[in-house]
Amino acid sequence: MAHQIDQSFLDLPLRALADAALARARALGADHADFRLERVRNGAVRLRDAKPAGSSDSTDLGYAVRVVHGGTWGFAAGVDLTMDAAAKVASQAVAMAKLSAQVIKAAGSDERVELADEPVHADRTWVSSYEIDPFSVPEEERAGLLADWSAGLLAAQGVSHVDASLLVVHENKFYADTAGTTTTQQRVRLHPSLNAVAVDETSGEFDSMRTLAPPAGRGWEYLTGTEAGTAWDWQRELDEIPELLAEKMRAPSVRAGSYDLVVDPSNLWLTIHESIGHATELDRALGYEAAYAGTSFATFDQLGKLKYGSEIMNVTGDRTAEHGLATIGYDDEGVAGQSWDLVKDGTLVGYQLDRRIARLTGFERSNGCAYADSPGHVPVQRMANVSLRPDPGGLSTEDLIGGVDRGLYLVGDRSWSIDMQRYNFQFTAQRAYEIRGGRLAGQVRDFAYQATTTDFWGSMAAVGGPQTYVLGGAFNCGKAQPGQVAAVSHGCPSALFKGVNILNTTQEAGR
Repeated sequence: MAHQIDQSFLDLPLRALADAALARARALGADHADFRLERVRNGAVRLRDAKPAGSSDSTDLGYAVRVVHGGTWGFAAGVDLTMDAAAKVASQAVAMAKLSAQVIKAAGSDERVELADEPVHADRTWVSSYEIDPFSVPEEERAGLLADWSAGLLAAQGVSHVDASLLVVHENKFYADTAGTTTTQQRVRLHPSLNAVAVDETSGEFDSMRTLAPPAGRGWEYLTGTEAGTAWDWQRELDEIPELLAEKMRAPSVRAGSYDLVVDPSNLWLTIHESIGHATELDRALGYEAAYAGTSFATFDQLGKLKYGSEIMNVTGDRTAEHGLATIGYDDEGVAGQSWDLVKDGTLVGYQLDRRIARLTGFERSNGCAYADSPGHVPVQRMANVSLRPDPGGLSTEDLIGGVDRGLYLVGDRSWSIDMQRYNFQFTAQRAYEIRGGRLAGQVRDFAYQATTTDFWGSMAAVGGPQTYVLGGAFNCGKAQPGQVAAVSHGCPSALFKGVNILNTTQEAGR
């Protein structure tokens, strides 16, 4: 279903506020100015053992003016939707730029902010791909569906507790700048999750199993849709969880050593996020982003040289993927959404850019990676949908497993740890199955796979076909100071990795 921009948003004085702010910025000598008005509605429902545990429904409405004045950034934000207030916010942004210029000069720096060129996009409108706005569904109905699913899990033998949650977001954004770009956008996304917990009353041991359904740039149809491709197969997964959890509780501890791994997309997306997504943010690789989760081993001097992985590794940055959490029509600098190569045939060939970093490093154009998580925050360089491309003629997951003599099949994300250069890491999973002679031989526990980024991706020996491809992701990618949160998707097929080090986490903890 093709949606229109909400009329209630269009009825706001969008252009009048932008005109007032941009005119004042020009009059005060700004080299560039942009205006961004946002209305972001966030809803959450949480249940514990099929009973309400909390809910929220909030809307953030405001606007921001960002300027480049005298080669320095300035930024200010406001909530008063009057022309005089918008002009005053623009004056505050210019004053901030002048103050910042003094600080920068005192520090001995002569670096000037310049922005890469971008074609003018006048009067453009974009709406994400969804059918039913989740906010059009009463909260009682949303909570009721989670309660029904939770009750079904609780009725199963061996399930002691169930946590359930649903996060929903409806985001409207209007952007205008002094070059003449004006864009109006609307995005919807949601994140449903159920987590079943088993407790052995005799031993006190416990474990959990969470649904694998990823968050998605979809609407309510993701939970209830009847047409093929619109909904996750919730009932199948919920029916399977109790037995899978019971098997996990009985599973033996893994034997540490070297294993071949078949990694399911439900696990591999997070490894992509941490070891490729963050590592190819160019502000991080240059050291401009360092305080929040560090820099990157994939430094700019290695562009076109670094062997990131095996020759079958092809990774794209993408702001256009249907239902992607980081999919947009235009970013928060007025740059059109694009798709581009980050790793090609195993070699680092690209980065994620905003307009300032693009100009600073000699790129002709940004690839649209500027984003602010609220009208009160300045746009920063944020992650696109970073995805591993499948092999067009690749194997199924079952056939990948069939080619492994001794290994593990990993499903679902769980805990992770990675160093400040995005290089040394270890990851666990919701569950791991031992592979013997090409067949699954039951679950094992207490495992983690450990490697360096280049060793891990260098060990990739086979990439599954399109039939194994799933778009995973997260709502809570953090970056910047003050901290900002962005939603991002990562698509990938199942993949085979040779000779990866598997730790027994109970043994490691005891050392």
